[in-house]
Amino acid sequence: MIRPATPADIPAIHALIRELAEYERAPEEAKATEEQLHEALFGSRPAAYAHVATDDTTDAVIGYAIWFLNFSTWRGVHGIHLEDLYVRPTARGGGHGRALLTALARICVERGYQRLEWSVLNWNTPAIDFYKALDARPQDEWTVYRLTDEALAKASGTP
Repeated sequence: MIRPATPADIPAIHALIRELAEYERAPEEAKATEEQLHEALFGSRPAAYAHVATDDTTDAVIGYAIWFLNFSTWRGVHGIHLEDLYVRPTARGGGHGRALLTALARICVERGYQRLEWSVLNWNTPAIDFYKALDARPQDEWTVYRLTDEALAKASGTP
C-alpha cells in the first residue's frame, strides 16, 4: 500500500499536487512542473523525498507524501518536515493517509530523528481532526512567515 516513489510515479504525483492545490483553494499557486519534481526527488542532489499510497486492487497511485529533512538546533538531530500529504477523496477512509504518516514516523524512529512536523490550513477541519486522532499536537505558539515573489527579491537586495 505504501512505498517510496519512483521516477515513473512523477506524472501521478504531479496530478495529485494539482488536486491538492484545487482542494486548498489555490490552484494558481501550484506551478511545479513534472521536470522540476523529477529533479527535486531524483536528480543528482535530491532536495526532497516522496512516498506513494497505491490502490490495493489496481496499484494506481492514489496518494502521496512529499517530505524533506529539517534540523533542530535544540535537539541536535534531524527531523522530517512533511510538505504535502494528500489522498484522493475517493480513497479516503481506507487508511492510506495514516499509513503514509506511519511510514514517515517509522523513518524518524529508525534514523534517530526526533520530530515529524507539518502545517495545516486553519479551515481544513477534516485534516485537523485526522491529525488529532493520531495524537498530533498543534504548535499554536508559532506563526509561519514567508517571503515570495517581489518581497523575496526585495529582501535579497536584487532589483
